[in-house]
Amino acid sequence: MAAARFPDGTERRIAAELRAAGRRLEGYAAVFGEAATIGGFSETIRRGAFSRSLAAKRDVLALVDHDPARLLGRTGSGTLRLAEDARGLSFSLDVPDTALGRDMLALAERRDLGGMSFSFVARKETWPAAERRELHDVDLIEVSIVQAFPAYAGTAVAARSATLGGCQWRRRYVETLR
Repeated sequence: MAAARFPDGTERRIAAELRAAGRRLEGYAAVFGEAATIGGFSETIRRGAFSRSLAAKRDVLALVDHDPARLLGRTGSGTLRLAEDARGLSFSLDVPDTALGRDMLALAERRDLGGMSFSFVARKETWPAAERRELHDVDLIEVSIVQAFPAYAGTAVAARSATLGGCQWRRRYVETLR
């Protein structure tokens, strides 16, 4: 599992469920109740962790490998749709007809993509044990298609038929959440 924490408090998690169908990618960017090992501790996302953030209707981006220069869509334009269900944070992404979009669809159709990831700022967390973290409420910043190794094995991305530079934009976005 891969993880990153940035000086602005933003955290990143990677997971693995993706489906391709036409010009759409669908799957789960995060799953509830599945422990992921991050450094020296395990982390679990609790049901409802995204509900407040989604209700706020902030613009959440869909990126490739957390790179803001590799934009695929966003909730603000309606090309990215996010929902929380019993399993986790589901997404549906209308993939653009660009070189990047076509590449991601081709890789998803071949099942070559590693999975999904998301960046967040934790608002409410508990530590039931020194090496166990539970996320109860997070501010969602972006979801990313991960080309290599996801952190949470239960995530998925699939095609439906038919960063250093990132620190600055992430910091500006996190400041709007406060």
